[in-house]
Amino acid sequence: MDPGLRRGTEISDFLDSDLSQFDSIVVSPGIPLNRHPIASRARAAGVEIIGDIELFARARPELPPHKVVGITGTNGKSTTTALVHHILQAAGVPSLMGGNIGLPILAQDPLPEGGVYVLELSSYQIDLTQSLDCDVAVLLNVTPDHLDRYENFEAYVVSKRRLFQMQAERSVAIDLTCSPAKAGVQGAALATPAGAPGPRPSPGNNLGPALQGPHNLQNASAAIGVCEMLGLSSSEIESGLRTYPGLPHRMERVAEKEGLIFVNDSKATNPTATAPALAAFPAIRWILGGQAKTDNLDECAPHFGHVRKAYTIGEASEMFAKLLSPHMAVAECGTLDAAVKAAASDAQSGETVLLSPACASFDQFKDFEARGDAFRDMVRAL
Repeated sequence: MDPGLRRGTEISDFLDSDLSQFDSIVVSPGIPLNRHPIASRARAAGVEIIGDIELFARARPELPPHKVVGITGTNGKSTTTALVHHILQAAGVPSLMGGNIGLPILAQDPLPEGGVYVLELSSYQIDLTQSLDCDVAVLLNVTPDHLDRYENFEAYVVSKRRLFQMQAERSVAIDLTCSPAKAGVQGAALATPAGAPGPRPSPGNNLGPALQGPHNLQNASAAIGVCEMLGLSSSEIESGLRTYPGLPHRMERVAEKEGLIFVNDSKATNPTATAPALAAFPAIRWILGGQAKTDNLDECAPHFGHVRKAYTIGEASEMFAKLLSPHMAVAECGTLDAAVKAAASDAQSGETVLLSPACASFDQFKDFEARGDAFRDMVRAL
């Protein structure tokens, strides 16, 4: 028995258990319910399957009066969640960040009255949630991802949009997918679930150094809209935007050596997430690959001109090398260590060695954080 379990805890295999004895089954969002046997077993027993976010939703009446912000989207949700949390804290508003980022929300102490829970929500978490009425809900964007878990792209979109469907009429939705975006800002729309249009917030010129790049205009626009709905003043919001420190593993500058910049963008686990990093630097030694989510790099193609050479790794190494070789020099390196050494050896002063994999990490690392940490260590060892 795991020594961390309390004495007297009963452990059983659900395949051999009578599931009808339970009120609910709480699973990790990582459990693939489209193919895991727990799903059919629970349906047969008439038992609901939920996640920790639903437990939090049901516990809300027992908490001091508070508000909840829920943020979802294929890309940008971590940055937007962390940014809203930072702006609130900088303004003196009690705030906790959780969900798909940081500590699980149920592992943190409750906030005092007037606090705000800021939740990053993956589609998997939304699928396991039934009653989370977010005071402010945000949908940033939806592009093809996680299609191994959904019947098709349309089903994935439906999953994301359920965040709005759980809201009460008094709640506010910020849906940045409801009209064409120009430069990531003009398409932002603030609306109630019924679709009434509202103001279109703009970050102006108040973005700090950690929010550079066109993709962060959308993230900042959404964060501004959220914070306005929560009653913050323009000066409080602008101060938070200027002082936001950024996230680890997201366009994170980890070193500068002999005129070379090394950037850890390990959190870019699909081509759409990688494209902004390619756009941000003019001369790149690009390390990419891992467990591919798509068989193309179409979203990255407009920025291929910034890449001096690509260094492919992981399961996607050969496939990406074939895709990229008509457009640029490519080295099939296989491992991250080999790619870092090759890119650093080839690079010239003024260039950027960029880890932006456009892939999941699970073929060689336990998660994108482990991959980014390894990159940092390898750069320091050069």
